Amino acid sequence: MRQVPKEKMCGLCRREDVETEMVGELCHQDGLYIHENCLYHASGLIQRGADEEGFYGFLFPDIRQELKRVAQKRCCICRLPGASVTCQGRRCRRIFHFPCGIERGCISQFFGEFKSFCWKHRPVQRMRALQQGQSCLICLEAVAERPCYDTLVCPVCTSAWFHRRCIQGQALSSALHHFRCPLCQDMDTFQDEMFRLGIKIPDRDAAWELDGYFEDLYEQHGSCDAEQCLCPAGRQQAEENGPWRLLLCRSCGSQGTHQRCSGVGEDAESWQCSDCSDTGSEKGTGHGQSTAVMSGSSLCFGVDPQVTAMGTPYATVVPS
Repeated sequence: MRQVPKEKMCGLCRREDVETEMVGELCHQDGLYIHENCLYHASGLIQRGADEEGFYGFLFPDIRQELKRVAQKRCCICRLPGASVTCQGRRCRRIFHFPCGIERGCISQFFGEFKSFCWKHRPVQRMRALQQGQSCLICLEAVAERPCYDTLVCPVCTSAWFHRRCIQGQALSSALHHFRCPLCQDMDTFQDEMFRLGIKIPDRDAAWELDGYFEDLYEQHGSCDAEQCLCPAGRQQAEENGPWRLLLCRSCGSQGTHQRCSGVGEDAESWQCSDCSDTGSEKGTGHGQSTAVMSGSSLCFGVDPQVTAMGTPYATVVPS
């Protein structure tokens, strides 16, 4: 992991070994560096400005004052100073750093008063939902036998189980207007329960609606992947005609070859890489040893007798 200069670490948690998904973005301006989630759950901070002022409405003088306040307060988990999150449990005096709390099983809520609770006083799911060999609906890995800190269940259908980390990732991607139970599709009750259990559901557009989200899909492969590229100008050279014309695999489009590097005929209009030909009906021995569709041939579709019941089409090259 890239080392972060101490003066550029979060002033509240002083941690660099944490993921953005856990602590939010690292806000920085005027010499202040604060994680978004550390900011929202600092017990001594109040949003006194507009959203565009300071960091999300937390004014810089108030943030500096909070840093002074917590300088001598030690985290009940790591025992280091700078603890700014206070458990809201009755008569509980535990204080901790935001990321330390997440790692210990504390819950910090992202709605209303943004309350935090230690592992002794955190909200729990008390529904009678015992699963038998079920798995996380998102990652398909095993989950605990009953709801707990790391395993959550949909309160509506009680059939959708997921790891906390998995459903948190889903919430960050789907955001407020699209986040719902992946199984029963309930939104209102499901969101209320996830909010209560400390899942952060940002109020913004879903990730797939943001500008540039699909840009990678429009990038065309542009290099020769032959085992030995013969082009004097290198693998990136791509001409419209001649031996250095770049052909892309007609099946996956993620492999390319110069005409000469693969020994493809001058009349070839496309080419198939070895990975695709090895898994299909055509055989290839490596990049540059794959089949090509010749101009002057027509492409016809038929049905393989062995898969007639499934109706799966296959392509056959028929010479004109």
